[in-house]
This record gives sequence, C-alpha cells and structure tokens, in this order.
Amino acid sequence: MTSTTRMTRQVKTSEHGMTLFAVMAVMAVFSIALLAVAPTVQLEIQREKELEAIRRGEEVANAVRQYVEFYRGARLPSSMDDLLEGLPQGTKKRQILRQSAAIDPLSEDGRWRLIKADVSTIGPFARRVQNYNGGMLPPNPSQVFDRYTVVVVNSLNTELDEDNEADDDLDVEIVTDNQPFIGVASQSRSKSVLAYYGIENHSKWIFTPLFRGTRGVSINPMTVRPPPPPGPVRPPIR
Repeated sequence: MTSTTRMTRQVKTSEHGMTLFAVMAVMAVFSIALLAVAPTVQLEIQREKELEAIRRGEEVANAVRQYVEFYRGARLPSSMDDLLEGLPQGTKKRQILRQSAAIDPLSEDGRWRLIKADVSTIGPFARRVQNYNGGMLPPNPSQVFDRYTVVVVNSLNTELDEDNEADDDLDVEIVTDNQPFIGVASQSRSKSVLAYYGIENHSKWIFTPLFRGTRGVSINPMTVRPPPPPGPVRPPIR
C-alpha cells in the first residue's frame, strides 16, 4: 500500500468522524430545543381540550334550554339520552344535541356530571357568576326558568362571602345518569389553563342556561370570557 493511499484513507476516516460528530451535535441541540418547548406544547394541547369542553358544554346547556322551554318548565331532562333523543315535532323528532357534545373531553370516561337544580349544587356557580358580573346576575333566558332560580337567587342574598369561599373545599357529587338536571359539569377536578366566568377549575365550570343570558360564550385565543348578556342586566332579587 502506497503512502498516498494510506493518506487518502486517513482523510476519509477523519471526514467520517467529523460528520458523525456534527450529526450528534445537531441531535443534541434538537433534543434541548424539544425539552424547552415541551411545556408550551403541553399547555397548548390542554388549552385546546378545554376549549372543546366549553364548546360541547355550551351545546348541552342550549339543549337543556330547549328541552325545558318545550315542556314549559314543568320537566327537566333526566339523562343525556333525553337530550339526544330530541323533542317531538309532528311525527318525527327534532334533534337538539349532537352525539359528540354528549361526551366530556376532560373526564376519563367521557361522561358529564349532571347538575341538579338546587341551591347546594347550582348556588356556588351562581355566586361566582354574580361576582364575575360585578355583583349582578344575567337574566333568565325565559320565565319558565324562574321556578329554578328564585330560591337560588334569594339564597345568594343571605350568604356571606367567606361562606362562598368555603365551597372550593367541598367535595362535588358525581352523578352521571338518572337524575333531573339543569346543567352539566366535568368530572375532572384539575386546575384549568383557561378561565370560564373567572373560574379556573374544571369541576366548577357549570354549563347551564341559568345565570348566563342567551348568548354563547366568546372564545378568545388567550382566555374564555362570556360576553355580557343581551338586554338590561337585573340585580339579584331582594
């Protein structure tokens, strides 16, 4: 083997070594970059999941509104199937809820928690909405809901703020079927990335036609803040 051939092989070996080193260096930099953006990506994924939960929850709230108005306030849905089956319209059924909206994307089993129309269940949410709206509550979507809100609103006038703060420490009741309900909430108790009516906890986001007017939620790229309800805002009943 000539000296020229040996030198050529040495140069090629050196070049291969440098190439391998360069590839490893690029991979190391790429790995560091991935680690840096991972938390941001995770937050974005969680944010999108929460946005979808809010969209579906609002669809359920609108379906509950249609159901209660159809029966003139005398009847509440008792299961998600009541909403999925739709309402009588001649010889057919009028659909008021999509199948996908009946699934909670934040809970492990995909089932919404059913919210009863009583003070202990809906009251804490009403108080948070009241605080969010500067001490006032939005009007009901129609008078048929008055029978479900009068007792709750009256109770807000007798509660102390410190009593309301204790609500965060109470365990939530998990019921997912066979219960008359006025709204739904997630089974997830995690702290949220977004704020819904100023609330940053999944289990306390209640999607209901009560205490929010008739307009939908405006979804902002950075947060979720419901717009003011249409028409005049009435103060709590005294």
